[in-house]
Amino acid sequence: MLLKKNIPIKYVFGKIKVEVMLVAVYAVLVAVAYVNFHFTRISIPIAVPAMLGTILSLLLAFRSNQAYDRWWEARTLWGAIVNDSRTLARQILNFVETPYNSVEALYFKETFVKRQIAWCYTLGQSLRGVDPWQNAEKLMPGEQKMYLMEYTNKPVGLLELHGQSLRKAYKEGWINKYQQVEIDRTLTRLCDAMGGCERIKNTVFPATYSLYTHLALILFILMLPFGVIDVFGVMMVPLVVAIAASFLLIEKMAIHLQDPFENKPTDTPVTTIAQTIERDLKQMMREYPQEVEQPKPAVQKVASFYIL
Repeated sequence: MLLKKNIPIKYVFGKIKVEVMLVAVYAVLVAVAYVNFHFTRISIPIAVPAMLGTILSLLLAFRSNQAYDRWWEARTLWGAIVNDSRTLARQILNFVETPYNSVEALYFKETFVKRQIAWCYTLGQSLRGVDPWQNAEKLMPGEQKMYLMEYTNKPVGLLELHGQSLRKAYKEGWINKYQQVEIDRTLTRLCDAMGGCERIKNTVFPATYSLYTHLALILFILMLPFGVIDVFGVMMVPLVVAIAASFLLIEKMAIHLQDPFENKPTDTPVTTIAQTIERDLKQMMREYPQEVEQPKPAVQKVASFYIL
């Protein structure tokens, strides 16, 4: 999903509502013990939680930066997939010669470009751990879907079909060896981008770092009421809740960004990107009347001039 509008406050605080309620109850209990039962010795110097808060801020800042780097790398890889998909379609549509309007060669072009669209959908769905055929099954002939049944990793199978089709085009004389090398380089870049996405997906954020940071956050929240109770009295309850909510939101943000392929609103918008690729590639196949609306006669004449 790609979020362009302001995120609702309900969605933001819905992620930490349980933690905020627990912090509020804990702060109220401390305030009651201090005011009603005169436990005045429970206060501690404000410098103690302040020092721990400074250390915790550094830890959360480092984690947030690392999580954003993972998210941004995922988005960069999918940006490369967009560019290489357009390049691959352009190479297939322009490199492959169609002698005497060969039906087989025209079918080869259409099938190849549609398979690339299916590859983009399949890769995104596979990374999210959902049905890889969603949005992609309609773009593939039945025999190719049967061929892919033996592949656990469907995008790898689709790239293998790309390679087989490329070899067939070379044997048929539709492309020369130099064009074959250029197209194969594009396929290699797509394979590299797929591997980068899978590396991000399968490399978990260090569990010990997350655990230690979370324990430090809990300790800070537990100590905070005792450090401000002398100064603010019962008014320390909303203050503690606000400070704790700020730290908890930063931690949740880092948790969501560190896994950009978990099918959440903060994920890399792989489906939206794949839909953009499908639109662009189908518009590039304007010589196939079954895919796009027929242009006006004047435009068609100009287009035919450039195709020739």
